[in-house]
Amino acid sequence: MKLDIKIPIGLLFTIFGLILSVYGLATGSDAEIYAKSLGYNINLYIGLFMFVFGVFMLILSRKTLKEIK
Repeated sequence: MKLDIKIPIGLLFTIFGLILSVYGLATGSDAEIYAKSLGYNINLYIGLFMFVFGVFMLILSRKTLKEIK
């Protein structure tokens, strides 16, 4: 069996992205936190990007596993 690094990376980014997105949603109404980022909810945006990237890596690893079998 070959080592596929996409699975742990996908899980890591998916879990961290989900946590960061939830935090961004929970603190979205607090303008003081996002004053340094020009008022953008950077936690939500980066969390969503990380979540999508993690899901993409998991889908890619699943596709790769199907091709090997």
